[in-house]
Amino acid sequence: MIQELLYQTFNISPQLVTLLQGATLDTLYMVFVSTAISILLGVPLGVILLITSKGYFWENKLFYKVLGTLVNALRSIPFIILLVAVMPLTKYIVGTSIGTNAAIVPLTIGTIPFLARLVETSLRTVPYGLIEAATSMGASPWQIVSRILLPEALPELIQNFTITIIVIIGCTAMAGTVGAGGLGDLAIRFGYQRFRLDIMISTVVILIIMVQVVQSCGDYLTRKVDHR
Repeated sequence: MIQELLYQTFNISPQLVTLLQGATLDTLYMVFVSTAISILLGVPLGVILLITSKGYFWENKLFYKVLGTLVNALRSIPFIILLVAVMPLTKYIVGTSIGTNAAIVPLTIGTIPFLARLVETSLRTVPYGLIEAATSMGASPWQIVSRILLPEALPELIQNFTITIIVIIGCTAMAGTVGAGGLGDLAIRFGYQRFRLDIMISTVVILIIMVQVVQSCGDYLTRKVDHR
């Protein structure tokens, strides 16, 4: 029914609709899994960067400098180069270097340090006076992080999660150049290599819609949790 409607309205063939549906689902799968892993690991990494920096309760200049340098190095690598560079690791983890599951490995490796820096920056927006007040009342470092830093910085964190998801969407399209599947792969194999302008336009439109939906949801959630 949907295929017939698209064909009649936009002159999109049922075969193209089937290709777009499969590629879109692959892209959504890569984005969802990569985002979940990146948040799961990137947020703690960002917290560690903050609390080991100068002036915070676990200050360690050497540790912060080494960890910060590693994070900066990883997020400085262009994603297309990272895709190729981690292929041996990708094959070791998932058993193959192509496909949607394989793309998740470089996606998370590239996104975790990026998100960690965003998280660190967000947490720095929390007034230090709140931390001092909590410390004087006997709060533990874990309580300060979980009850003050993260809740107070939640609006900024949601915005940074939104940015991260949008970055991942763009990277999934780029991963299509090495056979990762998804909309990027469809655009390369059918749109570019076979000179199918309709497929190129369709994939771009779907990616734009994805970004718009993610940004709108992020803005809405930010307004809901921001009570300042």
